[in-house]
Amino acid sequence: MAHLLGAEALHLEYPTRVVFDSVTLGVEEGDRIGIVGRNGDGKSSLLGMLAGRREPDAGRVTVRGGTTIGVLDQADALDDSLTVGRAVVGDAPEHEWAGDARARDVIAGLVADLDWDASVAALSGGQRRRVALASLLTGDWDVLVLDEPTNHLDVEAITWLAGHLKTRWARTAGALLVVTHDRWFLDEVCTTTWEVHDRTVEPFEGGYAAYILQRVERDRMAAAAEAKRQNLARKELAWLRRGAPARTSKPKFRIDAANALIADVPPIRDSVSLRSLAVSRLGKDVVDLLDAGVSYDGRAVLEDVEWRIAPGERTGILGVNGAGKSTLLGLVAGTVQPTAGRVKRGKTVQVRTLTQRIDELEAHWDDPVRTVIGGLRTSYTFGSGSTATELTPGQLLERLGFSSAQLSTRVKELSGGQQRRLQLLLVLLDQPNVLILDEPTNDMDTDMLAAIEDLLDSWPGTLLVVSHDRYFLERVTDQQYAILPGPGGAGRLRHLPGGVDEYLKLRAVQDAVPAPSVRTPDRKPSSVFSGAEQRAAEKELASLERRAHRLRQQAAEARTGLADLDQSDYQLLGDEMAKIAAIEDEAASLEERWLELSVLLE
Repeated sequence: MAHLLGAEALHLEYPTRVVFDSVTLGVEEGDRIGIVGRNGDGKSSLLGMLAGRREPDAGRVTVRGGTTIGVLDQADALDDSLTVGRAVVGDAPEHEWAGDARARDVIAGLVADLDWDASVAALSGGQRRRVALASLLTGDWDVLVLDEPTNHLDVEAITWLAGHLKTRWARTAGALLVVTHDRWFLDEVCTTTWEVHDRTVEPFEGGYAAYILQRVERDRMAAAAEAKRQNLARKELAWLRRGAPARTSKPKFRIDAANALIADVPPIRDSVSLRSLAVSRLGKDVVDLLDAGVSYDGRAVLEDVEWRIAPGERTGILGVNGAGKSTLLGLVAGTVQPTAGRVKRGKTVQVRTLTQRIDELEAHWDDPVRTVIGGLRTSYTFGSGSTATELTPGQLLERLGFSSAQLSTRVKELSGGQQRRLQLLLVLLDQPNVLILDEPTNDMDTDMLAAIEDLLDSWPGTLLVVSHDRYFLERVTDQQYAILPGPGGAGRLRHLPGGVDEYLKLRAVQDAVPAPSVRTPDRKPSSVFSGAEQRAAEKELASLERRAHRLRQQAAEARTGLADLDQSDYQLLGDEMAKIAAIEDEAASLEERWLELSVLLE
């Protein structure tokens, strides 16, 4: 493979610390490289030096002659004076970009739903990010450098981007370097991982999962080497005190395969214990949404929402921007009142929400972190039974990546990721029994996300998560729901037995439906059915909706009934969960048939 660019003995230093010290790297044609590391360790600085946008203090970056490099910055750099069309294709005439298959694919995948003549200034953050990506991807680059490309993108856009990059940057078509905290994206796209840490860059083969396995092996080998060194030191001390040592066997350390690395790791969560503890904290009733609906200015946003939230339930919510996810969470939290149906809330329910804003911290803006946690309780219990752990606020801060030196830092001087972690800590220490996380992964690095996931694994209560980070969503929740448009256009809540993959399939079916054509008042639209067939289809559609609704109710009641069972009888719990899964699978198949018929009848 041809060499595209390289770095030799790079050195980068700030007044207070050294970021890189003698780093040497190479990028070959066909490389798809994911870059990971803690916030502040220099990932974006490394990209800047490799892309020629930042000069190292020492060393050099060499680029093969004629190599073009395209860069997506982490910050929004779009010109507000442009329209969407000009931002994406510039001044190129329509026949030029419309005749380019790659440009058509990018436009269809990222900005097909945007008005081509709309002003960039009027777009939301997610829409601006898609326009910036489309502008970059329609260009012809040998090396593509992406800094947090998944920021502000929803699950569908992230999935499309991963598929496009895998196809476009094949083994013989240029190179890709990407910094992202989205671990699913790293695993899906990248064939090599660079870890930035301790003033160096360490390469690993494979995506995120392979990198984690290799890192665990590296850390275990380092621990074994340190243990061996300590043993030798103790033997040396004994020899100095007693004379010549007795002959002893040397310690041995060996890793047979990657599977051995995780063979002794217990399940990530003790679901039965957590559910039992959640019942004791919450009782059997949490929040029930009963045929709930919400309308704004006469327009229905949600309708016919039937959701009985169980103690200890861990649920992820999916949906496009504007589908009604925040409205649904507002119904659960009590900040939004239903305009139809009702919401039934348990007497002991205490809901806390980690929002995308940092309003909770504004009261402490000028206070040091030490002052913020100084007025809290002395200790908090996490986990249950033999795994219960008493942690002080300071210990929890340490688990969330704060050093002792940062305790004296004022809140407003913390980085975005640090503020987000402090906000999460304050929410958790309020000891709610229902926790709602709205996009909690923003501004987090992969190591910190893993630490937060570990903390949530021992949190006993009901957990509801909205996140575009697929890895995080699947890691911390046990089931997923989606808000999908019903026949009238309002959002309806649907369970996803197949998880995110099922959601993407359903969205693909919806997107495949052609836009309705303009109809004149004196002409009726033609139908694929004859009159008798259409009446039969409409009858079947109504029957499917009733049957699916009934099955969803049965599954919800069965889930609620799990709390009444003997929590130590694993066989009984397993059998009941299998029955619930079968009911939900049947309901899902009925809903898929309903969706197919509704499309044909439109």
